[in-house]
Amino acid sequence: MSDRPNTPLLDQVTTPADMKRFSDAQLVQLAHELRQETISAVSETGGHLGAGLGVVELTVALHHVFDTPRDKLIWDVSHQCYPHKILTGRRERIRTIRQKDGLSGFTKRAESPYDPFGAAHSSTSISAALGFAVARDLGGVCDTGHGDAIAVIGDGAMSAGMAFEAMNNAGHLKKRLIVILNDNEMSIAPPVGALSSYLSRLYAGEPFQEFKAAAKGAVSLLPTPFQEGARRAKEMLKGMTVGGTLFEELGFSYVGPIDGHDMEQLLPVLRTVRQRATGPILIHAITKKGKGYAPAEQSSDAGHARAKFDVVTGEQKKKPSNAPSYTKVFANALLDHAAQDDRVCAITAAMPDGTGLDLFEKRYPSRCFDVGIAEQHAVTFAGGLAAGGMKPFAALYSTFLQRGYDQVVHDIAIQNLPVRFAIDRAGLVGADGPTHAGAFDVAYLTCLPNFTVMAAADEAELVHMVATAVAHDSGPIAFRYPRGEGQGVEMPEHGEVLEIGKGRIVSKGARVAILSFGTRLGEVRKAREALMQRGIEPTIADARFAKPLDEEMILDLAAKHEALITVEEGSVGGFGSHVAQLLAENGVFDSGLKYRSMVLPDVFIDQSSPDDMYATAKLSAADIEAKVLDVLGVAALKDKRA
Repeated sequence: MSDRPNTPLLDQVTTPADMKRFSDAQLVQLAHELRQETISAVSETGGHLGAGLGVVELTVALHHVFDTPRDKLIWDVSHQCYPHKILTGRRERIRTIRQKDGLSGFTKRAESPYDPFGAAHSSTSISAALGFAVARDLGGVCDTGHGDAIAVIGDGAMSAGMAFEAMNNAGHLKKRLIVILNDNEMSIAPPVGALSSYLSRLYAGEPFQEFKAAAKGAVSLLPTPFQEGARRAKEMLKGMTVGGTLFEELGFSYVGPIDGHDMEQLLPVLRTVRQRATGPILIHAITKKGKGYAPAEQSSDAGHARAKFDVVTGEQKKKPSNAPSYTKVFANALLDHAAQDDRVCAITAAMPDGTGLDLFEKRYPSRCFDVGIAEQHAVTFAGGLAAGGMKPFAALYSTFLQRGYDQVVHDIAIQNLPVRFAIDRAGLVGADGPTHAGAFDVAYLTCLPNFTVMAAADEAELVHMVATAVAHDSGPIAFRYPRGEGQGVEMPEHGEVLEIGKGRIVSKGARVAILSFGTRLGEVRKAREALMQRGIEPTIADARFAKPLDEEMILDLAAKHEALITVEEGSVGGFGSHVAQLLAENGVFDSGLKYRSMVLPDVFIDQSSPDDMYATAKLSAADIEAKVLDVLGVAALKDKRA
């Protein structure tokens, strides 16, 4: 405890109500203490740092001015919510964040009444806040009562179409609704230049004249980079005949831009808006991601997601790696093919670092496209590239590809376009919890005609699957791989093109066959070693493909064994369900085959380490061993984890 920051004002805050008595000067000090506490906590736990540091003053000001939880404060994405959690009765647990049985790294309704709407994906806040505003006006019943609805959106989230759909509807309904655009100058600008340029021009208009004195929102008071942008914008707009701004055309009153780190600007604006707003209003606040902590401010991602770190130096305490990460293996394999084939191109949706495409962008900038947080556009854009004769790789997290599913069906599958989907973060992902789990992509892709779906059992297989995807021009193809480092297997010099729909026998045995799809193969191998000590030697096969299935191999395994068990890192309705369908259609069950399917359970699994989450899902080596013993009628296995 001795190395934790001194926080005399923060120590007096258990709930936001405790802040009401603080003077404006004390709120400035409170924000300083809150920033130090956030840095200290994340240094011990790891997690999202930069986004939270960028909204410290805004968090303090909002909770001071508004009456939460009666007023609904909704954070978009909500990875910036750590300071919010500290102020809302969860400070004592903040050092459990993103850990098993600890606080979620995002807002979560079940965790606190101060989290009125859960989030971890982008661009949902305005829609949800509008829902609260309409529910309020229609007399909806809420345990905490109904007051204002406030959405805080930024960090790139305004680049997603859903945000504008919500604003369009809000402008039409004309409900009292407060939207704060947290423009942190980093995550909007690089991926979405047009929107960034537009935001820099907004101050050329002069809405809400009476707020300007309170906000001190003059060009001269903006940070230096924004001063010049605003001056240029005024010059550009002098000759325009059509007045107004995009936000005003959508029906919002616009206030700003204001300095989101200056309490002398924030507090008067928020107080005035609370007193006087009658319809939808947008407050444009300029902030800096990682504000107040030099190592975060100076890092390329502004301290977006960090491992545990040394507070003084900012150096992250990462565990030594025994193998390359799957993401890096994919990125390097794609680079090799791009060097040989100038039709290979890559698309990411605001995650160049997370998907490894930052490496591709550096080498082939004209063939790499970061479309912003816009998965729907990313998928259809990839479709257009494919129809135009390119070989597009859409590199997306499994959980984010869900947002582009209609486009996958309508624009890609129906037209049988050869888009390559590189699906990162497949399976359970650890500290980010259920919102980021890649649980459903096998089920929602294998049901689509024309699709080919693969899963890499290890990093060497991933290299082969990238090569296979490059060569596959007859329709859409997807390959999935998990977060984290590989298995440490020997790597091929070059990827081999796999025969579509053909798996492989890994080891031959008797009585029971275990058919794995994905990286659970490592756990299957461990289970086999344990079973052999009991005199049971199972056959192990790697399916490689969930669609098309290797029907010949699967039917042969069924014919030569008493039992067949499938193992996968996905939900029910995926690989195992397709195997069961194949077996049923071929009358295999009539011959007495015992079939079991090991999948993720029908629940959302809370954050923990990946190993612990897979143990909870009963997909560990011990669980596979127990399943084999059960299906063969061998005495129950004692739980080795007990």
